[in-house]
Amino acid sequence: MRERHDDDGVPTRYTGGMNPSTPQTAPGASPADPRKPFWPARLPRELVVPETTLWFNLEVSARRYPDKAACVFFGRALSYRALHAQAEALAGWLQAHGVSRGDRVLLFLQNCPQFLVAFYAIQRADAVVVPVNPMNKADELGHYITDPQARVAITSADLAAALAEADARLPEAQRLRNIVATRLSDAMPDVLPEGETPSEAMLAWLRADPPLPAGATRWAEALACTQRPGPSQAGPDDLALLPYTSGTTGLPKGCMHSHRTLMPNAIGGGLWGYASAETVSLGVVPMFHITGMLYGVIAPVYAGSTVVVMPRWDRELAGRLISHHRVSHWTCIPKMIIDLFGSPNYRRFDLSSLRYLSGGGAAMPQAVAERLQAEFGITFAEGYGLTETAAPSHANPPERAKLQCLGVPIFGVDSRVVDPTTLAELPPGEVGEIVTHGPMVFKGYWGHPEATAAAFIELDGQRFFRTGDLGRRDEEGYFFITDRLKRMINASGFKVWPSEVELMLFKCPLVQEACVIAARDAYRGETVKAVVVLRAEHRGHAQPEDIIVWAREHMAAYKVPRLVSFADALPKSGSGKVMWRLLQEAELADPPAA
Repeated sequence: MRERHDDDGVPTRYTGGMNPSTPQTAPGASPADPRKPFWPARLPRELVVPETTLWFNLEVSARRYPDKAACVFFGRALSYRALHAQAEALAGWLQAHGVSRGDRVLLFLQNCPQFLVAFYAIQRADAVVVPVNPMNKADELGHYITDPQARVAITSADLAAALAEADARLPEAQRLRNIVATRLSDAMPDVLPEGETPSEAMLAWLRADPPLPAGATRWAEALACTQRPGPSQAGPDDLALLPYTSGTTGLPKGCMHSHRTLMPNAIGGGLWGYASAETVSLGVVPMFHITGMLYGVIAPVYAGSTVVVMPRWDRELAGRLISHHRVSHWTCIPKMIIDLFGSPNYRRFDLSSLRYLSGGGAAMPQAVAERLQAEFGITFAEGYGLTETAAPSHANPPERAKLQCLGVPIFGVDSRVVDPTTLAELPPGEVGEIVTHGPMVFKGYWGHPEATAAAFIELDGQRFFRTGDLGRRDEEGYFFITDRLKRMINASGFKVWPSEVELMLFKCPLVQEACVIAARDAYRGETVKAVVVLRAEHRGHAQPEDIIVWAREHMAAYKVPRLVSFADALPKSGSGKVMWRLLQEAELADPPAA
């Protein structure tokens, strides 16, 4: 079974006398509800969501816990008081440079304290955060400038050149007005504490200080702005976040999330996983991604908890940070757990503080899940969600998780399985398309009303989002994925959209045509394979590695085809469309490589 777990689930360490196999029903819940026969007794079915904004969440936590660490980065803590003050200062700079209510601001950064500062500064300026994957190259970045009509970008010194290169290729009217660049080491102590030193390669990258593009503003200069931002005017229905996700065709589309659609999961994630102000979490899932943003940026600030920030995955560093900071909550992808178990030092790490592991991105192998339970007493429960649902729409109850399962619809969510053609609801056990209605569902695709209309259907007077995923619901209300309607490759939790990679490959001087499909990969789950028709002048001369080398220079590493095969022609329908399903089915029919 191919599983899709884009975002967060909620596993736990079982303590006390609770029997995880015993179902519980919430007081007052109707036992006749066929869609949620199981629900944790400790939780309400729906949440009362505050009529406030994400910026207000920071104001509250800064007043409640001024000297508490909002985050820790290689031993240096950023308090809630300092986070609030720096965000205010940067918001003043943004407004002084023309950013006004509803404007879109690019956030092009790796995980670091500056990400949190910039995120909340943009909120304070009543503007909209447009998070961009820092793995993107110049050839990919132009779309993220022009589509949201962004005029300001916040980035790091090592990424600024690619951003400036992409910007310079655009017509003058579409270019950025300002770029603010920070050094990642600006948030680090001069001397790193024992046990918190990364690898030499990572440390060199963190300490790097390449020259900035002409006209870019240094982070310290922006924070020194003396202009205070005007009174905050944003309300709960104002646009707050515009993360991009790709579809089956065309370029990535922005998902419109308001403060109101982000707040339910900011609150509900903590309730589901027993989080509080005392929680210490490991922030290693990329913050540009909706899961990393929710569990590393939005939810912790609402709760007043502390995030130990990792800029990139490093299993040895992760083990030491969990041990040293007594990390209690960790949102991750299964590959990270597998990698940590592969460390020769993992038995030396003190992981006893871990109480909850939130997981998604790929199915957790049963053997690894059993090892987690046997060695650490931690049950890994997977969950499911999309960028369009602000991370989780489903999660496994900590009290009763099922392996390789999406879980149950969470607070206020109504999910159903319908026939993809007739849209008739299907009974338990039958496979159909998963459709979802809930308070965290996005408002639509930025600038794409037709795509928005196609993404929703109406059932019983309610608007349901079509996930494009095929699955089933069991008799206890748990959901399972079986396949996808959408054409997507899940490589170690990174979503790769073949159409986007194909568009890039058409720019390669060797390529006449290309079709991108998924191939099995023992480590990544799936990986990217390109079936390429070479231009006539290169046939018999070019090698698959030539395509791969070109791709590495022009696209994010996780999108680069790991496998390339040459074909004389691609199979096409009578209308001339490439019949990618034939290539995909043939690839999956072949036995996996030894």
